[in-house]
Amino acid sequence: MRKCFFAFFMLLISLQTMAQVDQKASVAFIERVIPGRSGSFIIEAIPPDNGKDAFEVDRRDDKIVLRGNNGLSVASALNYYLKTYGLCDIGWNGTNLNLPASLPPVTARVHKVTPYQYRYYLNYCTFNYTMAWWDWERWQKEIDWMALNGINLPLAITGEEAVWQNVYKSMGFSNKQLDDFFCGPAYFSWFWMGNIDAWGGPLPQHWMDSHKDLQKKILARERSFGMKPVLSSFTGHVPPSFKDKFPNAKVKRTNWDAGFPDVFILDPDDPLFETIGKKYIEAQTKEFGTDHFYSADTFNENVPPTNDSTYLDGMSKKVFNSMAAADPEAIWVMQGWMFHYNNKFWQPQQIKALLNAVPNEQMIVLDLYSDAHPVWNRTEAYYGKPWIWSMLQNFGGNISLFGRMRHVAADPAIALHDPESKNMRGIGITPEGIEQNPALFALMLENVWTDTPIDVDKWLINYAQRRYGQTNTQVNQAWHILLNTVYSGGLTEGGQESIIVARPTLKKSIDRVLTRLDYNPAELLRAWGLFINAADSLQKSDGFEYDVVDVSRQVLANYAGPLQQKMALAYQQKDKVAFNRYSKAFLELMTDMDALLSTRKDFLLGKWISEARANGITDKEKNLYELNARNLITLWGDKESGLREYANRQWAGLINGFYRPRWELFIGQLNNSLAKGTAFDNDAFIKQVKDWEWQWVNKHDNAYPATTKGNALATAKTLYDKYHNTIQQIYQQ
Repeated sequence: MRKCFFAFFMLLISLQTMAQVDQKASVAFIERVIPGRSGSFIIEAIPPDNGKDAFEVDRRDDKIVLRGNNGLSVASALNYYLKTYGLCDIGWNGTNLNLPASLPPVTARVHKVTPYQYRYYLNYCTFNYTMAWWDWERWQKEIDWMALNGINLPLAITGEEAVWQNVYKSMGFSNKQLDDFFCGPAYFSWFWMGNIDAWGGPLPQHWMDSHKDLQKKILARERSFGMKPVLSSFTGHVPPSFKDKFPNAKVKRTNWDAGFPDVFILDPDDPLFETIGKKYIEAQTKEFGTDHFYSADTFNENVPPTNDSTYLDGMSKKVFNSMAAADPEAIWVMQGWMFHYNNKFWQPQQIKALLNAVPNEQMIVLDLYSDAHPVWNRTEAYYGKPWIWSMLQNFGGNISLFGRMRHVAADPAIALHDPESKNMRGIGITPEGIEQNPALFALMLENVWTDTPIDVDKWLINYAQRRYGQTNTQVNQAWHILLNTVYSGGLTEGGQESIIVARPTLKKSIDRVLTRLDYNPAELLRAWGLFINAADSLQKSDGFEYDVVDVSRQVLANYAGPLQQKMALAYQQKDKVAFNRYSKAFLELMTDMDALLSTRKDFLLGKWISEARANGITDKEKNLYELNARNLITLWGDKESGLREYANRQWAGLINGFYRPRWELFIGQLNNSLAKGTAFDNDAFIKQVKDWEWQWVNKHDNAYPATTKGNALATAKTLYDKYHNTIQQIYQQ
């Protein structure tokens, strides 16, 4: 009897240890999500289910019971209840929380278990293409969204530069030397990954101090849910002056090949490598604590100096040892992007050498691009390393309607049950930018609590009902079209972009602005009509309003291509009348798109700029941040940048203020060429437009409002009436 009692007592202690729910934090979370309604919920703890996170939704009297083994599971229980019983939807671009005064009852206890140990979130690039200017209020909303969707392994690299300042100053580097190292705040991702130095700087001290404090808030909130934030580590990137201070150090130059100067990488064989890595982890832990997960990408879009397996094995050991020296429990989280991006270099022998140098349980590989270009299925599932199936979806934070929905709905579960996937431990979303294509991200996160493929056709009907607050046959038809057009994307680098964002040309596409569509644009035109016809019934839905504007934008962006080609043909045929007609129509289309996008906060250049300036406390700082904000989404670098338009956006203000004036300049010179009967001097135009672009990037003219203007649905209807028949005729031809 005594033994049985002791065993039972120990089991209780064990259950209490495993099930950790902070009641106060969970109540505060519910109040943030549905203000004033926390009193309708009871929060209880349950143990994990076979070591995996689990939640339950139940009923007691007139209260809803949310149970979980941690705060994250309780948050997921709330999300399940809101979606399933409340028919609600919480997202970036429109939220429906139209709950009745008396909450809908739970008819039977629901028990859910995730099949995935890890649910990873974010990409280095997301921290700049979307999150560069976020304050605590915006971060708080995102962390709540992460919790609702079951994310437990978020990348958390805000404030890293303050730790590096601490480390390098302790090694004797001056502020001036570090000014030549730290980049501007819109470019941290590529600084962190060892691609660039100093561009967009010098970085103000206030930024470092304020974002160190911001990171502490981010980490405290993430950990309060039971998340395990992934922090940064040393990958060898050192200041340009490092060789001067340590002349015997093995420092090599490397170049990202994107038009930026060389950066300096400390060879892992150098004794200082482990010393600096240990110093960094210790300094970071002192400031931010640790959950023992560290991100490190030693050759992001850079090729190692040799493909020798011995070198790669030794290099990998050194990188890991630099973490483990300070934290013996360190787990290296590696982005597997390089195995796709530089796949000619990273052959099986090289990948094995890199991965096998680290103990299996102390490394996790992110299969960063599983939705289009998986690597796990050609590396024997990373040769036994734990790995995570990930959806990348977009590049540069471009906002095109795009995704591979049927793959996202089925492939994670298929991989999970595939014997060849071996040590697959989780799923993740790793986009370069967020706050767009909300349906695709919602679908991907539906995988968190299921191990079977999702019926995406049925899911979309339910999603539309939750998002818009009611069922509508026309929008169901429209979503079916979207599924089979924009959301059946090919193997391109994200969605196709519009010719309007390209530096003006008579070609169909240019550089990074690829305009070839993977679907029939006439079908998308039909979906637009269905959305417009449903507008009166769904006009109170914020999510519907966003979707109408987004679909309208995409249809018009697609139409710009054939219209530009008509303009080009007229010029080549020296048809002045036709050229005048089509060029005017092309410029007018951009004006109309700008007016449409002005109606939604999601598409405002002014919001991006004002949020950037809000981070500064002096005019000098504000102007520096605005320069960073303008530069990133246009030229990316200097006047000769090879990355221009990589991070393009179809935003109000950017269309009328940047893209349209470029096209006006181009069209004006083409008109002069036609009028004088002389050849168009493209070289002279390129020189002129480069100067104009650089002047725009450096302006601080307060020209772009941060607030919306006009009625979204009324504007979309007007543009539909204006353009539908014309576009239809174009596609019929």
